[in-house]
Amino acid sequence: MDWNLETAENLGAALRAGDVTSVELTDEAITRIERDDKAINAICVPDFDRARAAARGADRARARGEDRPLLGIPVTVKESYDIAGLPTTWGMPPYRDHQPAEDAVQVSRLKAAGAVVLGKTNVPLGLQDVQTFNDIYGTTNNPWDHRRTPGGSSGGSAAALASGFGALSIGSDLAGSLRTPAHFCGIYAHKPTLGLVASRGMVPPDAPALPAEHDLAVVGPMARSARDLTLLLDVMAGPDPLTLGTAYGLTLPPARHERLRDFRVLVLDEHPLIPTGAAVRAGVERVADALVDAGARVERHSPLLPDPAEASLLYMQLLVSGSVARFPTDAYEQLRSMVAELPVGDRSLQAARLRGMVLSHRDWIEVNNLRELHRHGWRRLFTEFDAVVCPVTPTPAFPHDHHPDPLERLIAVDGVEFPYFDQLVWAGLPTMPGLPATAVPAGRSPEGLPVGVQIIGPMFEDRTPLRLAELLEQRIGGFRAPEQGPGARGDAVRGS
Repeated sequence: MDWNLETAENLGAALRAGDVTSVELTDEAITRIERDDKAINAICVPDFDRARAAARGADRARARGEDRPLLGIPVTVKESYDIAGLPTTWGMPPYRDHQPAEDAVQVSRLKAAGAVVLGKTNVPLGLQDVQTFNDIYGTTNNPWDHRRTPGGSSGGSAAALASGFGALSIGSDLAGSLRTPAHFCGIYAHKPTLGLVASRGMVPPDAPALPAEHDLAVVGPMARSARDLTLLLDVMAGPDPLTLGTAYGLTLPPARHERLRDFRVLVLDEHPLIPTGAAVRAGVERVADALVDAGARVERHSPLLPDPAEASLLYMQLLVSGSVARFPTDAYEQLRSMVAELPVGDRSLQAARLRGMVLSHRDWIEVNNLRELHRHGWRRLFTEFDAVVCPVTPTPAFPHDHHPDPLERLIAVDGVEFPYFDQLVWAGLPTMPGLPATAVPAGRSPEGLPVGVQIIGPMFEDRTPLRLAELLEQRIGGFRAPEQGPGARGDAVRGS
């Protein structure tokens, strides 16, 4: 039997039943990676010797009667997480030899749960792209069409899961970095509520691994099924033992409902600042139809929804506000000059990004105050609805675009071009207020590319969008392995 595309839940059951050993699962996964990853380039740092040793240890533990949530299950880890003895570079050539001495807190939790770490997955330079390529490890290709990106920055993890390289992976998300790769590769991912999952050790190689609180960024699970997301989130969730964990434990509330027909869902497919492509709209419709057919209450508009246009402008400013902290003085002053030349009435996303780069502390506090008003607006919305379904990005996976200046890149939505980073508005919708969001497969585009949607839930009620994702998986289907046809035979890109 080929175990490589099974869910972690099924693998765990097979291990408990004695139908397979962890050594067998690990050897099969390594064989598949060695056979297929030449074309995908998802696993940038293999760790096969230690994986085999961990698998032997898992089998011995099970023979002693032990059982842990992930005992013996092969997984991968995004390159940006520290793993002792392996490089953490974030794709930045000056740090190609950087090896941390300690595991990230989430790597420690994976290992404590019994997972077998196969290796690390590829990332874009500095984790700052919607694609996955860098000068150290090259380019990761989309398993569905090698001429296209798997997304970023957790693109290596998404491509690995779609290709059968491990049953689970962990990534991170600041600008859709979990959800966009899931959408592009046809898998599942969950962006947890801000602060729910400790992230110490998921840190740039030139920074100490401190238990810092992040403004927008989270770490979270990726999988081939919705139930596996919950399985992995339960391993990952909880405060850092060095800070809040000293005083607080974690008790997530249960999902609001167990049946589709009991859910109240707001469905969105139009954004005021960028159109939604036909293929993505069709995916949203597919989910909406499934909800209606199951008897759920579905609405298309609500006066309670915080203004999406203002939300996007706030998000763009917050997203970039910390990116210039280490800019040379001359570069920073050049940005200030560019902002001074902007028309006062320019409310474009590009203008918001420029203004965000030079926010004074006073200005940032005002933007943050507006964010708090949006958070309160979402609380009011979730008294009337249980979840919001909307796109992750306006398009399916797009062709590789390695233009050295991302500001010169464009994204084509049904043939009309827009600034490259404008596609982040949907990802920013739950990120700006810190809400949980689950990315789920929602069918295929006319070209056969995966299309996904995201399910946004109330703050700290992560089990609600996860449960809705599970119910939708039963209704419309979920992960399907990439077809080995003409679409996947495009010329693979490996260099950067």
